Amino acid sequence: MLTKMPINMPTKMFVTKRNPTREVKIGTIAIGNGHPIAVQSMCATPTTDTAATLAQVRALHQAGADIIRIAADNKRDAAALIELRAQCNALLGGANLSVDLQENYRLAEVLAPHVDKIRYNPGHLYHHERAKPWRDKVAYLADIAARHDCALRVGVNGGSVDPAKKHKHDAHGASNNSVTPMVESALEHAAHLDALGFTRYCVSLKDSDPRKVIDACRQFANMRPEVPLHLGVTEAGMPPEGIEKTRIAFEQLVGHGIGDTIRVSLTLPGADKHREIAVGREILADIARGRVRSVVRFNDERLNLISCPSCSRVENEAFVELAQQVKKRTRYAEKHALTIAVMGCRVNGPGETDDADLGLWCGPNYVNLSKRGEKLGAFKYEQILDKLDVELQSLIAAKS
Repeated sequence: MLTKMPINMPTKMFVTKRNPTREVKIGTIAIGNGHPIAVQSMCATPTTDTAATLAQVRALHQAGADIIRIAADNKRDAAALIELRAQCNALLGGANLSVDLQENYRLAEVLAPHVDKIRYNPGHLYHHERAKPWRDKVAYLADIAARHDCALRVGVNGGSVDPAKKHKHDAHGASNNSVTPMVESALEHAAHLDALGFTRYCVSLKDSDPRKVIDACRQFANMRPEVPLHLGVTEAGMPPEGIEKTRIAFEQLVGHGIGDTIRVSLTLPGADKHREIAVGREILADIARGRVRSVVRFNDERLNLISCPSCSRVENEAFVELAQQVKKRTRYAEKHALTIAVMGCRVNGPGETDDADLGLWCGPNYVNLSKRGEKLGAFKYEQILDKLDVELQSLIAAKS
């Protein structure tokens, strides 16, 4: 059953005219230019497990997903995704598929004929062929997308921001400001794609803090109002808190005309992944009806749990259960303004856990524990909760 958020302000929210973004076609749908806001999600199964992934694609499709994203990091993932596309066409009458290229941008050439959209992260372009300029890599992606009728998403993430941008702002004493490097990176990539003559793209600026998402998206939309925006609070966490964080961001953005497609990122068991679609549509419907909380500031005077959405990048499915256990185990600290991050993959895990008071970065067999960026060691899953307790109590005592 979906969690209904309390409505503190029953008065109608004034929804301004949507930003006049240009149209971007993605398979059978289009975003921008007044088209309905598209709702999407991402498969949580290993891509190479084609049976499980197909079942999840079917569940998301039946739940009304306009776009379904699948991760690919190697040739085995790519081969599986090609097979999945064939099965989707045969069994579902087609589904709009987006591939998340992770770190290996060259897989675009293999997968572009089989997907409708390619998502790349500017911060991850540095991980492969490091000596090659990022502009050349983007030009390659744009050329591949144009030749194979694909859209692109420039997916900027606060937990894995462009290292050059991060270093630049760290050097100027702005290490706590992750919004500025995010916006600069998005603007830079958008300008480069425009210069290449490729305009069939959208941009996302995501963070686990809804306030940063609101700030970053408003800044970008103010400077590039014609570029469609994909909205989301990444690593929003478990319901109901994860829904609350997402709702805060969406109300403040969609309610003011910003946003053309959305993703609700919740930490859920794979069987419940389709709930992200229902939650997203519920939030959009509430905004349209004026049934909003109209929260401007996220409550940072309480314990903040960050956990990434269950997706195919998770290296151990026990991560989802661990996140739920952490939530129960730390209830005694709910009135303390501390942040605990429980991350399930190597993509955004390092960045999010380094910025948290306590970070749990989950690998296949061990959980890496850190305290305010300091590595404390790797512990077995059955040990980590006790270790977390000790460190959390230590931080609470220090604050007192």
